[in-house]
Amino acid sequence: MSSQLLEKKVQDPKKQLAALLHEAQKSLQFEKLHIKGYEKVLKVTDKKVGLTAIIAIHNTLLGPALGGTRIRSYPNFDAALEDALRLAKGMTYKAAIAELGLGGGKSVIMADPKTEKTPELLMAFGAAVEKLGGLYICAEDMGCTTEDVKIIRKMTQYVVGLPHHNSSGDPGFFTAWGVFRGIQSIVKRLYMSDSLEGKKVAVQGLGNVGKILIDHLFWAGADLILTDIDAERLSACAKKYRAKMVAPDEIWKVECDVFAPCATGGIINDQTLPEFRCKAIAGCANNQLAQDHHANELKARGILYAPDFVINAGGLMNVAIEIEDEGYNPRIARYKAHHIYDTLLAIYDMADKNHESTQQAALSLADYRIKYAIGKRVIPPTFHHSAE
Repeated sequence: MSSQLLEKKVQDPKKQLAALLHEAQKSLQFEKLHIKGYEKVLKVTDKKVGLTAIIAIHNTLLGPALGGTRIRSYPNFDAALEDALRLAKGMTYKAAIAELGLGGGKSVIMADPKTEKTPELLMAFGAAVEKLGGLYICAEDMGCTTEDVKIIRKMTQYVVGLPHHNSSGDPGFFTAWGVFRGIQSIVKRLYMSDSLEGKKVAVQGLGNVGKILIDHLFWAGADLILTDIDAERLSACAKKYRAKMVAPDEIWKVECDVFAPCATGGIINDQTLPEFRCKAIAGCANNQLAQDHHANELKARGILYAPDFVINAGGLMNVAIEIEDEGYNPRIARYKAHHIYDTLLAIYDMADKNHESTQQAALSLADYRIKYAIGKRVIPPTFHHSAE
């Protein structure tokens, strides 16, 4: 075989992918949505594959926006948009608090992850992300797995959390460890010791992160109270850890030391607030407060709250490491997630000193870091998985 033919054979796969990307981008439709306070919000559709998605970029003052891709059935477009906007804003604060040199963004795909998620749909979404040229970097989220981002990667380099030796894989383990450390900080604040021995922890949601969290809690000696909308999963986890089971609409009513929301957001709201019988709330769900003012009501009731965008930042910390110039190092990600404990203790102190809610203290800290560009990215992201 001649060297020219050999070279052509080696290059063909890349050319095929480039042609595939070009073809995918031709059928994409982008609609700009003008949302006050957001840098860029796009509705992305591809009728050929049934894609309807939203990419929301809240703030990139500290670096490119990074946030997961949520695949979920929404009742309507407005519900999907509200979810994307709230999540994107939360990512801005999460990255700022953690000083990761990243901005805040999020994407949602309106589809049932069990029945409507196809390779063609994921690749079309990847083509849309590629079109943004690195302004937004996607990753796993609810309904989107490591295998899904592997498919998205076929169309874009701007994706992290891949099952690849130059990437960081599933970030759930790091999210769970950070939340566990956050719960320890809560217990330390309440009882002057961070031991969880004999402490009652009520966990709502036993998904990818929740099931890892309850394992940490069990081995730390906590008494577990569990719920999940999947009755089979709930029963299996309760049996494994000899935990108490309650119905999904009863979990926030149980008497416990810590209530850990690990499902969807908005669990702290006008209806649930009067029913809480916990001393503290600390979990891995995003947007736990239906409205920011609910944090003030928690404070008034004497319920200590670990702001969600601080306590659940371990997964973001993990994927952020892989785009550093030196490449991914799980030890650095572990160190950062481990010290969520210290960040939260400092936030509790700030809240006490300023006579404000822990949510307001965390927001003020994030706003300060954004305003003065603390932790702003200097070296552009490196996508090491693109080298092959």
